[in-house]
Amino acid sequence: MKKFLDEHFLLETDTAKLLYHDYAKHLPIIDYHCHLPPDEIANNVNYENITRVWLNGDHYKWRAMRANGVNEAYITGAKTDAEKFTQWAATVPYTLRNPLYHWTHLELQRYFNIHDILSPDTATQVYNTCTDLLQTQEYSTRGLISKMNVEVICTTDDPLDNLAYHQQLKSEGLALKVLPAFRPDKAMAAENTEALNAYIDKLEAVADATIGTYNDYLTELKGRHDYFAANGCSVSDHGLEQIYAADYEDSEISFIFNKIRNKETLSATDVLKFKSAMLFEFALWDHEKGWVQQYHIGALRNNNTRAFSNLGPDTGWDSIGDFSQAAALSKFLNRLDTEDRLAKTIIYNLNPADNEVIAAMTGNFNDGSVAGKVQFGSAWWFLDQKDGMTRQLNALSNMGLLSRMVGMLTDSRSFLSFPRHEYFRRLLCNLFGNDIENGELPNDTPWVGKIIQDISYNNAVNYFKF
Repeated sequence: MKKFLDEHFLLETDTAKLLYHDYAKHLPIIDYHCHLPPDEIANNVNYENITRVWLNGDHYKWRAMRANGVNEAYITGAKTDAEKFTQWAATVPYTLRNPLYHWTHLELQRYFNIHDILSPDTATQVYNTCTDLLQTQEYSTRGLISKMNVEVICTTDDPLDNLAYHQQLKSEGLALKVLPAFRPDKAMAAENTEALNAYIDKLEAVADATIGTYNDYLTELKGRHDYFAANGCSVSDHGLEQIYAADYEDSEISFIFNKIRNKETLSATDVLKFKSAMLFEFALWDHEKGWVQQYHIGALRNNNTRAFSNLGPDTGWDSIGDFSQAAALSKFLNRLDTEDRLAKTIIYNLNPADNEVIAAMTGNFNDGSVAGKVQFGSAWWFLDQKDGMTRQLNALSNMGLLSRMVGMLTDSRSFLSFPRHEYFRRLLCNLFGNDIENGELPNDTPWVGKIIQDISYNNAVNYFKF
C-alpha cells in the first residue's frame, strides 16, 4: 500500500516516476491565466492568518462547506477567521475523493511542510503553524510565488483598470513578470442594459471623452486595448456561456447601441447580435497586435437567485452548462480565418461532454503558421481535477497534438494554488509512463521526456513569447 501523497503521488509506474522526477518536477511555472489581485503582489502583502489566504474568496471550499451543513456565518459571514478555519478543518475529512482533499494536503505540504491530515484534531496546530509562518517575509505574496518557481503571472483585468500596480511591479525590475490580461466581458454584457450603461459612463470618465455612438464606443474601447498593450499585455480572455456569432449589419449594432444608451429594452436577438459584434471586434484587435485570445466557455452562472442576491457573483453558485457549442464556434473562427485575422486562440471547455467537440474544432483552424495556433486549453474550474484533466488530455491526444499543448494554468484567486501545475505534470507523466510500460509508446525516455518538458513549460514560452 502506497503512503498518501508521497513523492510518487499519482505516478503508477517506474517510467512515470522517472519522467516526473527527472524531466518535469523542477521546471519553472508560467501561469498565463489566473485571478490573483495585482495590488497584493505589488504591495507584497503578508496575510494575517491562513484563513485570509486560503479560504477568503475560495468558492470551491465554500461549496464543500455548505454541502457539509456548515452555516453561512462560518463561510462568508461574520464569524472569526479562526472559527471559519475550524469549520473548514471539520469539512475536510468529508471531502474524500473530492479534488479538494488532494489540493488541501498538497498545499499544506508544499508551502508549509505540514504532512498531517487536516481534521478537527489537527485544526488548531495547523492554523497556528501556518499563521505564524505567514507573518514572515518568506511567506509574503511574492515569497509564496517564489516558493513555486513562478516566472510569469497573467492576471485578469477589466479594460477600465489603470494598471497602476502592474506599472509599479514593472518599475521594480523584478525577475517575476506580472502582466495584465484584457477581460472585456462587462463591455459586451447587453443582457443588463442598466449595468452596461453605467460601464459606458465609466469608460467616458476614464477616456475623458463623450461616447454618443457605437463607433465612439469602439474607438474608446480600442484605446483601452492599446493602453493595455503599452503596459505589457499580450493576452485577452473572455468568460462566456458560448461563443456568439449571429449575423448582423453594422447599422443594426449602431441602432442597438442607441437603444442601450436610451435605456430601452433589448430583445434577445438584439442582445445576441450586440455580443456577436463586440466579440468579433475584440478578436480583430487581438490579431492586429499579435495577442493570444482565450475563451472560457460553458459556465452556467448564478443559479441560486436567493444566494446571488445576498452574496453577489463568484461566491459558489455556478455550474456546468449544456450549451450548444460547435456551430457558433465554427462560424466565429471561420469568419476570422476567412479574413486572415485569426489570432492565436485557446478554447477552454467546461462541459466534459464537449471535450471531443472542442478538440476536433480547434484542428480545423490550425494553418501551419504557428505550432498549436488554435489550442484546446487545459481542463478548468469543475474539471481541473484528476478525472477532468485526464479526460481533456486524452481527448486532445486523440483529436490533435498533445505534444503542442501549452500546459496548465491555475485560474485561481489564491496564492496557494500553484501546486495545480505539479498535479497536472504528475498526471501527464503518468499517462505517458503507462503507455510506455504497456508497449503503446516506445521506451525512448529522452524524447518522451522532452515532450513532457515542452507541454509543462517550453511550449508556453514559445507560444506566448512573454
